[in-house]
Amino acid sequence: MLTGEEVLEIRILHRQGKSIRAIARDLRVSRETVRKYLREPEREPGYGPRAPRPSKLDPFNDYIRRRIREAAPRRLPATVYLREIRALGYEGGISILKDWLQGEYPQLPTPEIVRFETPPGKQAQADWTQIRRGKDKLSAFVGTLGFSRFSFVWFADNERFETLIEAHERFFDAISGVPQTVLYDNMKTVLIDRNVHGPGQHRFHAGFRQFAKHHGFSPRMCAPYRAQTKGKVERFNRYLKESFVWPLESRLKAQGVILDADTANAHVGQWLRDVANPRIHAETKERPVDRFVQEAGCLLPRGPAWTEIAPSLPADLRDLHVPQHDLSVYDAIGRLA
Repeated sequence: MLTGEEVLEIRILHRQGKSIRAIARDLRVSRETVRKYLREPEREPGYGPRAPRPSKLDPFNDYIRRRIREAAPRRLPATVYLREIRALGYEGGISILKDWLQGEYPQLPTPEIVRFETPPGKQAQADWTQIRRGKDKLSAFVGTLGFSRFSFVWFADNERFETLIEAHERFFDAISGVPQTVLYDNMKTVLIDRNVHGPGQHRFHAGFRQFAKHHGFSPRMCAPYRAQTKGKVERFNRYLKESFVWPLESRLKAQGVILDADTANAHVGQWLRDVANPRIHAETKERPVDRFVQEAGCLLPRGPAWTEIAPSLPADLRDLHVPQHDLSVYDAIGRLA
């Protein structure tokens, strides 16, 4: 299909006395095409759809489609694919990637969430998020500081009381301090019964109450059936699965390997350091690791680990020992405090 400029050139050259053969040779078109536009002076060139321009993303389309199949039925966010294809040499941005992914599956609308902000050091939100149920159960303990959104993750194959205590000790080690309050959902190893002594007067697990007293923080409960009251950790739970768990799980699945706690813990420290905490947070528009520098100075001092078991505890908990573990992946973060 000729452009308007090419058709005009044919007519001008013909008026100047050039032969059809010469015009066809100069414009690199067939002689019949030249004759067609000279026979019909009123004919205007037709414009068909332009061929799509080559995209920087084109060489990686097959890779992304394969990763989509590996992760199905889960949908990984564009940031995961961007991270992976940049490691393969992609030099483009995320916008064309998002546009391309919309053609693979439509985006789902996200509900509007009202934020509740807390001052530095005032509050953390903690939760277990289930990764896998059944015989090979896998859970992740997530602790997120309210002001900075700085987060910690530790995987385990159970959610028992002693495991919860170890998770907290690791969390406090990672942030080199203790928040003033920690907000929980209906965690059985934290809460026994709600409002037993009046509104907001809850009966806490005896061992957990002593653990909180030892470290000087106050446990708080979010309103029942209103998980959005601890939305910071809830949103991070989703982000953790989309950005870390599902990509790693899909890669291992392709190799016939099931993700377990040891494997997840061996990788999550680097993900927290290189991806999650240095990202620009969607709400604060700042990096959690930068805001953590300000929040770290407002945390309560990190004291010794809790190792005492009160006589009032059940016998099977009296010999509980909380091991201390090397958290070298957080040494650099600890020095910021």
